[in-house]
Amino acid sequence: MNRLVIIGNGFDLAHGLPTSYRDFIDDFWKNFKDKCKSEEYQKLVITHDLYNGYYNGSNRIENFNDLKLSLKNYAKGNGHRYDLDNFVCSNEQGIIFAFRNVFFKLVNKKNSENWVDIENEYYRELKTIVKLNSLTIAEKKRQTIILNKEFEEVKNLLERYLKVKVEEQYDFTLYRDNPIKDILLPELINRFDEKEFLNEFQYSDQLYVKEFLRKAEKNYDLTTFFLNFNYTKLVQEYFYGFAYTKQINYIHGKLNDSINRVNFGFGDEMDDDYKMIENIDDNEYLRNFKSFQYLQSSNYKSLLDFVESDRKFQVYIMGHSCGLSDRTMLNTIFEHPNCISIKVFYHQREDGTDNYTEIIQNISRHFNKKKLMREKIVNKTLCEPLPQMQLPLK
Repeated sequence: MNRLVIIGNGFDLAHGLPTSYRDFIDDFWKNFKDKCKSEEYQKLVITHDLYNGYYNGSNRIENFNDLKLSLKNYAKGNGHRYDLDNFVCSNEQGIIFAFRNVFFKLVNKKNSENWVDIENEYYRELKTIVKLNSLTIAEKKRQTIILNKEFEEVKNLLERYLKVKVEEQYDFTLYRDNPIKDILLPELINRFDEKEFLNEFQYSDQLYVKEFLRKAEKNYDLTTFFLNFNYTKLVQEYFYGFAYTKQINYIHGKLNDSINRVNFGFGDEMDDDYKMIENIDDNEYLRNFKSFQYLQSSNYKSLLDFVESDRKFQVYIMGHSCGLSDRTMLNTIFEHPNCISIKVFYHQREDGTDNYTEIIQNISRHFNKKKLMREKIVNKTLCEPLPQMQLPLK
């Protein structure tokens, strides 16, 4: 029997790394005063050299809401115009503040929380362009080119943030002995109570699992495949020195890797509107679909080789929301006959609530056969929270 561990952004967050979309976007605005004139920022916003009172002096900006309030008060106090819907502050001399990147404005306006929300927002915008009957074919193409350019700018900003504010600032080397390692290391299979462990599988698969456990007592034989959706190096550092390190698959790319580059886009080819977009017969509309980016490396083939081997496997979900932006891939995994169990390691919030139900609801959207979904998902009483800890700064 094998194990497929699906690792998402919640895994990095469980180690105290500031890799959420909220961390990224708040960092942008926290540094607005110092960087707003830089080339990096000027690709996204327009500012005026002579009118900077909204971010100078006592106006401290920690997030986008602070900027909006500061702009509003500044405009009111100085007789400037302020467009509340588009966040444009101006006067007779020109624009004081405005978004140059409309997609970046949109994701700020919608106050998105997760990376999957940004990918979904891109797809919604693309579909809106395609479906607008009032636009000519040429205008649809023009707007799609602009959307793709703006999406690329946000992706580049994210990549730089993860390099400078995460990988260069945190020490990844101290994670050898911790609760997550105890969960993941295959040598520790014996920590399970056999009866409880068998309950994670359907009765029809329990004989197979029992045979695996008997063999494990004599000659442990379990291949662990880490399907890592994160871009940071945490997972590889985490298991440095172990024989199965080579089974870590950076399916969405890796920072500082010219071959396995960051893959940020949309991946739901099962969506009803995807065929409509594909039938336009113009590759510009498919530029940010993950399936075509997967083929730039051998990562997707390695995943399929694992899934379609002659051995069954159990899936661990660790920090992945299982949102629709990865639907095609997750459907391939979850509905495969070799997948016999899906166990969720959920996030336990400080107030005692958790996201177990939210995750399994998301998982259900990747199943065409709902009976299979109910058979494979491990019930909450047999699941556990993903342990939380804090990586130190360098």
